[in-house]
Amino acid sequence: MLNYTLRRLAFAVPTVLVISLIVFLMLDMAPGDPTASLPLTIPPEVREQMRLALGLGDPVLVRYVKWLHMMVVVEPSHMIANATGWNIGVEGPRILSWQTRSPVGDIIVQRMPQTLWVVGLGYLFGILIAVPIGVISAYRQYSWFDQAGTFVSMVGFSVPTFFTGVVFILIFSVWLGWFPSMYDTTHQVRDWDSFVFQVRQIAMPVAVLALFNASQISRFMRASMLDNLNQDYVRTARAKGLREKTVVLVHVLRNSMIPVVTVIAIGIPTVFTGAIITEQIFRVNGLGDALIRAIYVSDWPMVQTITFIFAILIVLFNLIADVLYGILDPRIRYD
Repeated sequence: MLNYTLRRLAFAVPTVLVISLIVFLMLDMAPGDPTASLPLTIPPEVREQMRLALGLGDPVLVRYVKWLHMMVVVEPSHMIANATGWNIGVEGPRILSWQTRSPVGDIIVQRMPQTLWVVGLGYLFGILIAVPIGVISAYRQYSWFDQAGTFVSMVGFSVPTFFTGVVFILIFSVWLGWFPSMYDTTHQVRDWDSFVFQVRQIAMPVAVLALFNASQISRFMRASMLDNLNQDYVRTARAKGLREKTVVLVHVLRNSMIPVVTVIAIGIPTVFTGAIITEQIFRVNGLGDALIRAIYVSDWPMVQTITFIFAILIVLFNLIADVLYGILDPRIRYD
C-alpha cells in the first residue's frame, strides 16, 4: 500500500502541473482585460502602463512560471506564517487580485471559514442522511419507506439549488420568519445567544446543500446495496447462522461502500471551493462567491488560484478513495 501511494503521489505531481498549465493558457486566451472596467477617459498609453505594471507584458510561459512559483512556494509560506505566527514567509511578489489588489492567498484564508461552515456542514449532513436512507431503502425494497425515499431523492436531485434556496427563503424566512434570509459574514460566536444566531443563519443554506447531496449519494448507496444483497456471500453468511443485522451492516454495507466512497471523495473538493449558486442566494461571503465575482470582472489571478486548488484537491481525494478501496475490500491489493 505504501509503495502504491508513493507511486500515485509521484504521478500526481506532473498531472497537477499539466492541469495548471492548461488552466493558465485557457484563461490567458479568454476574453477579458483587467483594465476593461476602467473609465473610458483613461488614455490608451496609461492603460498599457497599467497592464505592464500587472506583469502582462511578459511572454505567457514566463508569466506561468512566475505564477507557479508564487502559487507553490510564496503563497503557502505566507498562509502558514499567518496561521502559526512563525516568520517563514518567503520574500518575493505575491499573487495579487486584479479586482482588489490584495493577495489572493489572504482572500482565500478570510473566506474559507464561511465556506467550511456552510458547504462543509451541508456535505457532512448529506452523507449522514444518505447512507442510512440508501441502506434501509435497499433492504426494504418497494416498501413505503423506499418509495418515499426514492421520491424525495429524485425531487431533491432534479430541482436545482437556486430554486430550492428561493423556496426555503420564501417559506421559512418570509412566511414563517424562523430564519434570516441573508448570511451575516461579520457575525462572531461569543456566547450562547450568538451561537444560536449562527445556527439559525446557516440552517437554510446547509439544508439546501444537504438535500441536494443526500439525494445523489442515497441513490448510489441504494443501488450498491441492492447489487450486493443478492450475492452468494450473503446467502452463505445467512446459512452460517449470522444475525441479519451483522450480515447487512458488516458484510453487505462494507462491500457496498466501495463505489459510494468514490462519489463522496470526488465531492469533497467542492467543500473547499464553495457552492457558487447557494452562496449567491444566501449572500454567503465564501469562496464560491469570490470565484463568481472574479469571473464577472475577469480577475484571472483569483480564478487561476481557486481552480488550481480545486485540481489539487480532486487528485488528492481520488488517491484517498483508491487507498480506502483496499481498506474496505481485502481482495484489493496494490503491492
